[in-house]
Amino acid sequence: APIVTVALVALSLIALLIELQGQAISAKTVAMLGVLVAITSVLRFIEVVIPAPGGFSPVFAPIILVGYVFGGRFGFLMGTFTLLASALVTGGVGPWLPYQMYAAGWVGMSAGWLGWLVRRGRKRHGHAAGRTMVRGLEVLLLCALGFIWGLLFGAIMNIFFWPLATGPADQTWSAGTGLVETLSRYGVFYLATSLGWDLVRAVGNAALIVLLGAPVVRALMRFRQRFQFEAIPDA
Repeated sequence: APIVTVALVALSLIALLIELQGQAISAKTVAMLGVLVAITSVLRFIEVVIPAPGGFSPVFAPIILVGYVFGGRFGFLMGTFTLLASALVTGGVGPWLPYQMYAAGWVGMSAGWLGWLVRRGRKRHGHAAGRTMVRGLEVLLLCALGFIWGLLFGAIMNIFFWPLATGPADQTWSAGTGLVETLSRYGVFYLATSLGWDLVRAVGNAALIVLLGAPVVRALMRFRQRFQFEAIPDA
């Protein structure tokens, strides 16, 4: 198992490095990504030192807000590197880590897609692209996304161990069952074992975004504007 874990983490790192090299990312942007990952990793460390109720975690709200402002690719990198760095800091390295990394990456990536849709809507209505005012609708959408991912993250992570779990026949995986039957069994398993735990995470995500979403997004938008540049050819 340790060898498989090391191999999976190594492959994940290689994929992330390829992603970084495949796009034109400035040194300032990479540095900012490192700072944001470090800050969020500290939140994960605090979560371990001071356990929160249920599945609440303070790391998902920052991942969502960063992805919303900087885009899907940046959000994906933010999520994956945050879970990797925090696992190294807290000793949470295990065969589950690659799954956590990619699931958190999807959290940030989906937030980037939401940001793209909102910015596209602004342009259609004639609003300035560089505006930093955050509307209540944006906060509401971010809250909804945080709530959904609070449940979905747990549902995705359960798949990591569910095929090996034991229990009632209507909650366990069995080779040869059809897709509908498999999904039905997993649904029963999730409702019985994880829904309450994940609801705490979902509500926590939404609460953090309600409290801090607007000011954090405004601050990140200002940073994004400062780091943007345009190459002007010589006359």
